[in-house]
Amino acid sequence: MTKSIAIAGIHTGIGKTIASAVIAEAINADYWKPVQAGIEERDTVLIKQLLTNGEKRVHPEEVVLSQPMSPHAAANIDGITIDLTTFKWPKTNKTLLIETAGGLLSPMSASATMADFIAYYQLPVILIVQNYLGSINHTLLSIEVLKSRDIQLLGIVISGSENESSETFIEQYAHVPIIARIPYFDRLDNESIAKCAARIKQSLLNIPM
Repeated sequence: MTKSIAIAGIHTGIGKTIASAVIAEAINADYWKPVQAGIEERDTVLIKQLLTNGEKRVHPEEVVLSQPMSPHAAANIDGITIDLTTFKWPKTNKTLLIETAGGLLSPMSASATMADFIAYYQLPVILIVQNYLGSINHTLLSIEVLKSRDIQLLGIVISGSENESSETFIEQYAHVPIIARIPYFDRLDNESIAKCAARIKQSLLNIPM
């Protein structure tokens, strides 16, 4: 299997998709989201627009569900059984970034969480964190989930605004480095993604994998 990295988050709606675009651009990786819930705003469509040569670097989802809700519930509505053990992986010579949905213990199917998927395929993780009231707790709980499953955590990427107090506590308590920061974008397009990717490229390439 191609070298693959899971892009996971401490919560839903914290910027995993934009972070995936920036990281993929920075390290010239391909992108794949195995399960997409909701067909009106598909992350693969956005990533294709944001990445250089995105049409060739973004791979089709394994499962596309009609409703924008938790995959286990959306799959039930669509009459689909999701079996993560039978996923057909994209063929690529590049590093493959795999975006999960929601938080680590969000369902991927009726019987498995995102963390179960990551553990089954033994994927190292970049954890996307956003600073908000309660984010320290969510971050440390997510790190504990990864540790309990012997999943390698490559580091943390901060999405959005900085909070020095929270970030210092997390780094010192969990002994996990913050490897990059991805700000909010006033204008979201290929150019802004490329500029951000250039700023964090070296720190990402220095990650021991």
